Amino acid sequence: MFNIITRPAMLLAAGMFALLASSVICAKEPPVYTVGVVPQYEALQLADTWLPLLEDVGARAGVRLVMVGSPAIPDFEQAFSAGEFDFAYMNPYHAIMAQRSQGYQPVLRDGDRLLFGILVVRADSDINTVADLQGARIAFPAPNALGASLLMRANLVREFDLQFEPVYAQTHSSSYLSVMLNKAEAAGGVRSTLDQQPAMYQNNLRVIYESQRVPSHPVVAHPRVPAETVLRVRDAFMALGETAEGRALLGKIPMTRPTPTDARDYRPIEILNLEEFFVPAGGELAAEGEG
Repeated sequence: MFNIITRPAMLLAAGMFALLASSVICAKEPPVYTVGVVPQYEALQLADTWLPLLEDVGARAGVRLVMVGSPAIPDFEQAFSAGEFDFAYMNPYHAIMAQRSQGYQPVLRDGDRLLFGILVVRADSDINTVADLQGARIAFPAPNALGASLLMRANLVREFDLQFEPVYAQTHSSSYLSVMLNKAEAAGGVRSTLDQQPAMYQNNLRVIYESQRVPSHPVVAHPRVPAETVLRVRDAFMALGETAEGRALLGKIPMTRPTPTDARDYRPIEILNLEEFFVPAGGELAAEGEG
């Protein structure tokens, strides 16, 4: 006796098989999470730094991490304030902003480095002290870059009563280039970004001032990301620090010793009262020295 399957039954069976196969395939696909990265460098350099790193971290954590670029720091601020990133790498003041607006939590930072701003001039400049910059043009990556701009501008105004014209160049590299091209007498930056500039920049720029030090940039997670996933991603970063290949990838950030962190590490920054120097997206700073 033969079992006869009608065409409608065959189509139904085929459809159910396709649905089952699709479900099996989908079940094997790792979950996808977006990662925002503060645009300290030009887009190509950021991609070179973060894409292979996120691929390795994602594989270790059993997820797929997709980098989401931002043209400039103000765009990055708008994105995390709207909760567009699942994970993000940002400066400590941004981390405070992100926690207030979306509940982002710091989970990882460099345990060996502290963040501080540097003020550079051309190596052949006759400018030797901050006082020599009275009335000068000073380039910054963006108003709210913590070490390079917020801390630096606060220090220049509060400690030196310096009046100056700010020029916002969008990235650290562009700020340094402004000094190289004599479009600004000085530029705010951070040591890690200066160290990653071409030799021509480093040989022709001179540091004349350093700001106070604060904990370094954290990787933060949005509260919608499952706690178990956050821990796996954190542990994957830390595992990278245990191999030569992993340390090479982390060194491009740079991050020498991935260390667990939380919001308590960044509370001292809140008492610095940097709000008077903060510029909302789309806002303008009327006169540096007035905050």
